[in-house]
Formats: sequence, structure tokens, C-alpha cells
Amino acid sequence: MSIKVVIAPQAFKESIGARDAAVAIQRGVLRAAPDAATTLIPVADGGDGTLAALIETTGGRFLDAPVIGPLGEDRVSRWGVMGDGRTSVIEMALASGLALVPEGQRDPRITTTYGTGQLIGAALDAGFDRIIVGLGGSATNDGGSGMAAALGARFLDSHATELQPGGAALAHLAAVDASGLHPRLADATIVGATDVTNPLCGDTGASAIFGPQKGATPQMVAQLDQCLMNFARVIFADLGINVADSPGSGAAGGLGAGLLAFANADLRSGIDMVCDVLEFDQYVNAADLVITGEGRADRSTAFDKAPVGIARRARLQGVPTLLLAGSLGAGYEILYDHGIDAIVPIADQPMDLDASLAQGGELLERAAERAVRLFMLGMTRIS
Repeated sequence: MSIKVVIAPQAFKESIGARDAAVAIQRGVLRAAPDAATTLIPVADGGDGTLAALIETTGGRFLDAPVIGPLGEDRVSRWGVMGDGRTSVIEMALASGLALVPEGQRDPRITTTYGTGQLIGAALDAGFDRIIVGLGGSATNDGGSGMAAALGARFLDSHATELQPGGAALAHLAAVDASGLHPRLADATIVGATDVTNPLCGDTGASAIFGPQKGATPQMVAQLDQCLMNFARVIFADLGINVADSPGSGAAGGLGAGLLAFANADLRSGIDMVCDVLEFDQYVNAADLVITGEGRADRSTAFDKAPVGIARRARLQGVPTLLLAGSLGAGYEILYDHGIDAIVPIADQPMDLDASLAQGGELLERAAERAVRLFMLGMTRIS
């Protein structure tokens, strides 16, 4: 039986990139169904892989710039220009991402988005008036204050002293001075490609939902949430902008809020933006099955991350979506209410995290084979 399969995974953090993941899944599909017609569409949702997806697909070019990393270290980060020659793309994870911080040093109280602001500044200095900022994979919880500081904003305590970097420092924020922002920022169109719809604060906010992934204990989560509430209050008082409840303002540790407040950004679904560029819908129209994938499927996936965005588009065309997940976390069952028809963990035996990350391609291949064999069984009439 010949089937048509669209393979559209995102990157598996710290394990395998989106394109390599798609190739591994393809191998598994063809082992189960040698006559299958496969279409590979590696995707990203504003997080890891967004830069590559948009630049490579449009025939653009990559550029490098020196930045300050999430822990204040010097590093070189990559950004790019799309094939139209006027739209620049920045992936915040490449300057301020979780993968840049060793596991034992992850602490969202002190990490900063300063490097992301430097990349935006580099694009502005180079004359680009349209900038897409991918919001995902962050190590930060600073509300985008680091980003804004790199572009000229000042964050002051009650003694008019500038705050130290990091989310915890926002507890002492008393005033914001935006008079020194980059002069080209006002005339630029900034689009935040967000992989989530979370607000800045509260039970579904940046700290509560994503803080634990970045090393936050329950006590840190409560502390950081209060810090972001203060950040929102001061921004409203000094700039007249309400960022507290805007959908997507909690993206990338609140970087969404920072872009709204200091760059007049438009926040859009990252996965929808990428799918539009890749013309995803035209390939799904003729498919029998869509296979997507991500490193960890849990409650946070439902907030418009790549698998849910893929499933939403596939369901509109009556095509089922299978999710291959590196691991399952709390609340993953909710994904069945968001268009995912089946979820298959890729591990096929007990193994620790390091082993799983090292074998990402092999695990994906074997999981894809198992899943497609089951799918084919469901399509076969047993007499």
C-alpha cells in the first residue's frame, strides 16, 4: 500500500537539528512502507531552527556578530537576511538561548537578553527596516529588559542607579528611561515570531510555565513572577503601554513584552509564519499522514508550539498528525485536544538523558518505523 507522508519536525534541542530529524524519520517511514512518497519540510516555531528555515528556504545569507551571551560572556552569534534583501532574521536562542548555558549554571534570575538586543542593533545599523525576531529556546526571564538595554533603554532603581542584568533585578525596578533608544528603531517594522501565546505573568505566564525548564525552583518561579509583575507596572506607569496580559508577551521569558514595549513589535505565531514561507499547506493537501516531532511534549506544547501549529493546519485539510516526542512531560494529554491524533515517545528502552540525546537520529528512525507500521495496520482491512 502506497501512502503519502509529510515529515515536518522541529529541532530536538541539544540532540538533532530539524533537517537531520526529518531525514531520520524518513528512513523509518521507508522501512515500514518502502513505496511511501515522503515530503520533508523541517520547521521551526520561533525557537531553535527558525533562522535556518527562513534564510535557507528563501535563498538568503547568514551574517555573524559579536554579542554578550546569557551569562554575560563574549561570544559570536549568527543572524541573517532573507532572499528579499530587506528582511533580517534574528533567532534569540542563538544569542540568549538555553543551549548556550551549561546545565549546572542555568539560573533564569541572572540570565540576560542583552545579546539579542545587540543583534537587533546590528540589523538596524546595517540598514534593515524589517526585522523578524524568533522568540523561543530562551535561557532568560528578564522581560526583554536586557534586549532593550542593549538598544539604549535604561532601567533604574529608586536611587536612579541602573539595574544589574537578569530577571531577579527587576524586583528593584522603579523607573524606565526610553529616551536613548536606537534612533532607527522607531521607523523599523519588528515582528516577533513567537512559539507560545502565554501572557507575561500568572499561572500561565513566562515564569510559571517555562521557568522550570530554565532551572527555576518553585521558589524562584514565584520570585520571578513578582519581578515581571513589577516590570509590567513600571512600563505602564512610565511608557503607558500595558504588556501584562498581551498574548505572547510571556514568550522567551517575557522578551515578547519587551519587544511590545520598546520596539512597537507585532507578535505573530512563529509556526504559522514559517509554514507560510515554506508553503506547507500545498504539500499537506495531498498527504495521508503528517509526522511532526519535538524534544519534549508537555502542557507547554499546547501554547502554539510547532507540533500544535502543524496539526492545526493538517486538520483543516482532514489529514491526521502523528507526534514523535523525545519525552513526555506533565499535561501532554491535552495535546489530543489540539489536533494531535497520536503521540509516540521515541525511546524504545530505558536510558538516561545523555544517551537519548546522543542517539536522537536512531531513536527517531525506529520510532517512525513503529508508528507507520501501526498506521498502515489501521488502513488495512483484515478479512
